[in-house]
This record gives sequence, structure tokens and C-alpha cells, in this order.
Amino acid sequence: MVCSRLLLSVYILTFLMGVPANILAFCTFCRKVRRRAAPIDVLLLSLTISDLIFLFFLPFKMKEASDDMAWLMHYSLCPFSGFMFYVTIYNSTLLLTAVSVERYLGVAYPLRYALCRRPRYAVLASIMFWVVTSMNLSIVYIIPYVQWRKGVDSDNNNGSSGAWAPTTCYLIFTDEELGILLPVRLELFLVLFCIPFLICCFCYANFILILSRLPNISRRRRLRAIGLALGTLAVFAICFGPYNVSHVVGFVRKESESWRTEALLSSTLNACMDPFIFYFSSAEVRSMLKHCFRNIMAKLHILRCGAPPQDPHQKPSKAERYKEATSNLLI
Repeated sequence: MVCSRLLLSVYILTFLMGVPANILAFCTFCRKVRRRAAPIDVLLLSLTISDLIFLFFLPFKMKEASDDMAWLMHYSLCPFSGFMFYVTIYNSTLLLTAVSVERYLGVAYPLRYALCRRPRYAVLASIMFWVVTSMNLSIVYIIPYVQWRKGVDSDNNNGSSGAWAPTTCYLIFTDEELGILLPVRLELFLVLFCIPFLICCFCYANFILILSRLPNISRRRRLRAIGLALGTLAVFAICFGPYNVSHVVGFVRKESESWRTEALLSSTLNACMDPFIFYFSSAEVRSMLKHCFRNIMAKLHILRCGAPPQDPHQKPSKAERYKEATSNLLI
């Protein structure tokens, strides 16, 4: 029960923080891509879409946690929601790796990279990442669906009219299922976590080293770039590390570790930490965030202090008359 409450609390916190932050980032990147698309903007937009899809399916996990990890919804929702949940998590690792490669190539080979820097390559890379993660995570859909179909077929053979379904979703496995699942999890650790993490470490270490040697880079810009590098590596280590380590431990011990659900919590927080990467990566996001903050503070100031009194005999200024005229046209 304590574990379920912890899961539900983290899921709710992630949902409440992640949805507005990612919607803001989505609107910003959409506007920038329409105006002048750059590969980094396409990659960050894809990462935002991936996070929003993750947040869309997060309420299924909330319901599961509120029911003490029992699956009380229709079981057909279990394979699909679980598949999308895990695909978006691992899709984030590949997109963050692509962002690190794009940053590194931009400072290491600025002239040569500028000649072949095309937004369509980022679009193709994003599509390829979805295909790769979907193929690797298909096991998350297949095993719960097979468990469900086995139960239904067993009921039909026994002459039972009620449709049987497992009481949990992707938590309990037979020895035969573990024989298939554990090697796949080890492959996920190597292909979708370990290799991307090593690429990120290489790219950002050289990225920081090159920036530190450039004399025409301001201190503020250099610190922002270091924050981007450290933030991305922190997302990998803190968010994706514990859950992927459970893959290795489970493979060695030949069992599905009971603490895997708690380890997944850190991966859930990825949807909250990605907006910090957006802040360091894009001036558009920083500008939009400052604009929203100024508007909120201005509205709070008006509510607290009230509108300043106006002299009824004072004539409106030219700017005020123009604003009134345009507002009438819009109405």
C-alpha cells in the first residue's frame, strides 16, 4: 500500500508539472519550426511530442497505482497503454542522444556540418527512433496480450461464458515468459540505454572542451552550454539509470525484480526534467517563458493593487485610440 501511494504521488506530480511545461514547449517549437526550422528544433519538438504522449497515457498508471497495482480496467487497455508508456520513455533516450550529437557536430565541424544540416534529416531520425523503439518494445505488448488470450481460450475450452483476464498488468510472469523477457530486457539496456548514454558522454565532454577553448564565446553562453550538457547527462543517469540497471540485475538473477516498479519512478520524472533541457537548448523557450512570467506577474499586480484610477475628463492617447479601434475590428 505504501508503494502504491508513493507511485500515485509521483505520477500526479509528474502529470501536473509536465503537462503545462511541455504544452508551452510544444507551442514554442511549433511556432519556430513554421517560421524557420532547424534540426535542433525538430528534435526538441519530437521530444516534446514524445513526452506529451507519455503524459497522455500516465493516467492509466495512476489508476493502476490507486487500485494497489491491480488492473481493474478492461484488459485490452493494458497491452496498448503499457506499450506506449515504455516506448515514449526509451524514445526520449534516443532523441536526447540525437540532440547531443547535433550540438557536438555544430561546434566540432561548423563549416562541414552547415553544408549538410537539413531539418528533414532530423525528421527522418525522429521517425527512425519511433520505429526502433516500437520494434524493441513490442514484447511489452505481446506478453500481456498472450496472457490474456491464454486465459480466454482456457475459459472457452472449459465451457465458461465469462472472459478471464489477469489481475495485474505486466507484473507477474511464468518461467517460460521470463526466458523470453529477460534477454530482451538486457538488449534494451545495451541498445537503448548504454550505447546512447556513452554517445552522450562523448559528445558533451568534447562539446564542453571545445567551447572552453573558443575565445569569442561569452561566459554566460558557455555556462548555459555546460548546463545543457550536465542536465542531459543527469536525465540519463537519474531518470533512466535505475530502471535499466534492474534489467541487468534481473537477467543475472533469472527473475523479475520486485523493486522494478519503484525504479520506474525515476524514468517517470523524465517528463518533468526535459523542459529544463528545453530551457537551456532554445532561446525561443526562454523568451516564451519570460513572456508568460511577465504576464502572470502583471495580472497578479493588477488583482492585488487594482487598476489605477483614470480621470474621466482626460482624453485617450493616440495609442489607446488605435488599440480600441483595432479591438472593435476584431470583434
